[in-house]
Amino acid sequence: MSAGLRGPHSGRRNTEQVGEIHDHARDNHQPTGTDDKVGHMTAIVEIQQLRKEYSSRGRGSIVAVNDLNLTIGQPGTVHGFLGPNGSGKTTTIRCLLGLVRPTAGNARVFGADSRTEFHAVADRVGAIVENPKLFPNFSGRKNLQLLATLGRIEQRRVDEVLDIVRLGDRGDDTFESYSLGMKQRLAIAAALLKDPELLILDEPANGLDPAGIAEMRVLIRTIADQGKAILVSSHQLAEIEHVCDEVTIIANGELIRSGSLDHVRDADGVERVIVSIPQREEAMAVLRAAGMTVSAMANAADFTIEAPKTDAGRINQILAEQGLFLEGLRADRATLESAFLSLTGTSDGDRGGKTRIHNDQREAQS
Repeated sequence: MSAGLRGPHSGRRNTEQVGEIHDHARDNHQPTGTDDKVGHMTAIVEIQQLRKEYSSRGRGSIVAVNDLNLTIGQPGTVHGFLGPNGSGKTTTIRCLLGLVRPTAGNARVFGADSRTEFHAVADRVGAIVENPKLFPNFSGRKNLQLLATLGRIEQRRVDEVLDIVRLGDRGDDTFESYSLGMKQRLAIAAALLKDPELLILDEPANGLDPAGIAEMRVLIRTIADQGKAILVSSHQLAEIEHVCDEVTIIANGELIRSGSLDHVRDADGVERVIVSIPQREEAMAVLRAAGMTVSAMANAADFTIEAPKTDAGRINQILAEQGLFLEGLRADRATLESAFLSLTGTSDGDRGGKTRIHNDQREAQS
């Protein structure tokens, strides 16, 4: 659902189809990342010990989010908010946007409490929560023109955002004729109408084909490079890895790990090398006997060893003494997917997982 602004006729049925966040508060906001009251930098997004429970008939309380912390501090940052399906990502985003009231803890955007003060910063935030809902029989341009009118935004901005999302040449086509990827990009255009400082995207690549995912990836990075902070939730780890600067992983509503992309990828702190050798099974047995931890890979000739690349000489010597000679040895670069599997114990689309908490900020405070 794309987030626009509330106009003077927001109660009408047509505005219900274009978003849930429609507050107009341009005159109330302060400069990006500053707090006039205390004279220091404030976080763009700050979530502290957030908890959200839902009542369920016959099941008591269901905890969707539990004691969650998340911070985005700098403009131009893409923060990946990752977790299995049903892990609490959308609930967290709804709390952040003031759409759902948390049971405990707080969520702040530009220093404003989302429960009571979001109206004061709404004009600085663009968001897409779940599926975009726009008029199917209207053109992409007409949908945006309607939103611009409701938000008292100059009409010239419509063409600007169409160009940003690369729909300038399809702006006069009807929304229903768009591919899923084009619909998602038009929703982002709607969220960009206000020229927000923070863009929140909930699963923007969900359901897209590889070409659409690649387009979305380029678009997200392009917008961030223009100085906007972006919070993007997803369970498509390989794609998020290409665009994110920072990552927060949650499972079952609880924080698993948060920090820079490199920090999160190095989830278990273990260095590995990939060895290529035709006699894989024999080589693995020799190295196990030498006390090394080895694991087979999908390729019939490859396996990994838990060791730094600087151990290459020792590995080669151990094998050569048994008449086994390497075809290749290289460092195994950790991926976000491997880290996710290690931390949550799930595939990227599954619900559940471990609840080990590891957060840079908590370590710094302890």
